[in-house]
Amino acid sequence: MTSSLESSIAAAATLIDEASAITILTGAGISTDSGIPDFRGPNGLWTKNPEAEKASNIQYYMADPELRAKNWALRAEGALWANVEPNTGHRSLVRLEERGKLHTLITQNVDELHQRAGTSEGKVVEIHGTTRKVGCLECDYAADMEVALDRVRAGEPDPSCPACGGILKSKTISFGQNLVEGDLLRAETAALECDLMLAIGTSLAVSPINRVVPVAAQQGAKVVIVNGEPTGFDGLAAVVINDSISDVLPKIVG
Repeated sequence: MTSSLESSIAAAATLIDEASAITILTGAGISTDSGIPDFRGPNGLWTKNPEAEKASNIQYYMADPELRAKNWALRAEGALWANVEPNTGHRSLVRLEERGKLHTLITQNVDELHQRAGTSEGKVVEIHGTTRKVGCLECDYAADMEVALDRVRAGEPDPSCPACGGILKSKTISFGQNLVEGDLLRAETAALECDLMLAIGTSLAVSPINRVVPVAAQQGAKVVIVNGEPTGFDGLAAVVINDSISDVLPKIVG
């Protein structure tokens, strides 16, 4: 007898086969198998290191040079995801672009693992930014993160902007910072133009980006949710799969 999981996987695969414009939304769950912990769980980054959570608040970050120095030292030591690699889940999604079905991949993650797996940069919307680049909070200066980390390793505990002398920070969106308007517009457009919304590894609890799921559904797109736990939008989905993302994705993408 075919199991419920097998039936759901087959149904999701059929919807992908039938779709022509797939928009994907990914969250932290897709990167877990790459060794990136969550933030607030028992073994989460912020649970183990409250200073790291403070560094993710823009007000604390800008006001406290010592906090910035500790954060830079942690990055320079390679403790923040320096050696993580894409996993089977990330690599599987590249297949949808190869099949000509991928409209846009929206990610809540800041690890750039989708691009490193092979998804084209132009297809990805990093709604919360990226930890692999650095930018100035006072001017338009931006560079690869390693440029700043080389300065930290050379003896600058809190490197300043080489263009204007302002404060440097990873190109992530911290608490207290606005999301990038252009990224929000691209995400909304992707939700309006897709015929299938694939939500992967996200609890769909973070606003406003979680709204792309009901927006897509309201426009007639089918919704498939693959996540370890139920979400608040499961009722909108044609298929819900609560199982290992790395196991499921290769089976549904074709």
